[in-house]
Amino acid sequence: MLAFIRRHLLIMLLTCLAGLGIAILYLIIVVPTFTAKAQLLVNSKLTFADAAALSTVVESQIAIIKSESIANAVIEKLGLAQDPEFATGQGSGMISGLLGWSKPKTEANAARYAVEPFERKLSVKRVGPTYLVDITFDSRNPDRAAQILNAVVEKYITHQMDKTSLQDEKWAADRLNELSTQALAAETALKEYDRNKTKDTADSADTRDRLAAAVESSKNAYDNFRHVLRKAEAAQQQTPPVFEASLVTGASPPLRASWPKARIVLGVAIVAGLLLGLAIGIVRDLSGRIRTSGQKIGPSAEDGRIERPLPNGIRRDHQLEASAEAKPVRLTSSG
Repeated sequence: MLAFIRRHLLIMLLTCLAGLGIAILYLIIVVPTFTAKAQLLVNSKLTFADAAALSTVVESQIAIIKSESIANAVIEKLGLAQDPEFATGQGSGMISGLLGWSKPKTEANAARYAVEPFERKLSVKRVGPTYLVDITFDSRNPDRAAQILNAVVEKYITHQMDKTSLQDEKWAADRLNELSTQALAAETALKEYDRNKTKDTADSADTRDRLAAAVESSKNAYDNFRHVLRKAEAAQQQTPPVFEASLVTGASPPLRASWPKARIVLGVAIVAGLLLGLAIGIVRDLSGRIRTSGQKIGPSAEDGRIERPLPNGIRRDHQLEASAEAKPVRLTSSG
């Protein structure tokens, strides 16, 4: 292993430096994200037999906080539909515009486009088996993040306080108007009959009695319903609500960006550079071994000649020449 590192140390250093360079460039280019945090207490006045029922109730309140109605209320209040950070979904590009896919830019469409990035930036989580709820919101601007998160909490608390009362008030107002209309119609019918009545007959007397009874009955119904409403309002003021949401910790502008974190980005870049260097070293060693084994198996440069069998006549001549060359020469001296 040490020998492998010594052989490829330069490559590993170069890949680490390249990874650090890319990481530094990323930290310079990327837009930082700031996360504002708040904590909410959803205190229930009801008693639950088991933890599952309690969890269901708290999760339902979390769903209300993350609901589209709360998002629309905050977007309308703070004018987020015109904020470039939330209006990124409005433009569908040049191609979409040419193909006719983009919709007309109206205030209603702008608010709808802003809901998606708003819900993506909002996070709501329960803190263990308690009534505490952590709420966070991400934004490029720390002050904007805190402002939006405080608006979300405010709208949720207001929504919980007014939801039941608004529904009851609407139903009561509709019912009261209905009874008032019936009483007015009965009284009008009686006046019209008295104005246009003919001679006194048994039938006309019975008709007037029925009209008068209808007027009296409708008035009594109207008065009784108003009396019941007064008693209900008095009882509601004395009875505490089922849910009481209170703000434990308000959102304040974050001092540091939640992303990107320089230590994490640089650490990942160094590790990635080392792994890349190791991979390159392994590939180089494998390719070197393949080349070496190929050279051992293949013919050498001197053995590159290909010997072919010669005809028999030519082979004898070569043998005679070879034997003549190999025959020793005897030297004789005269005298």
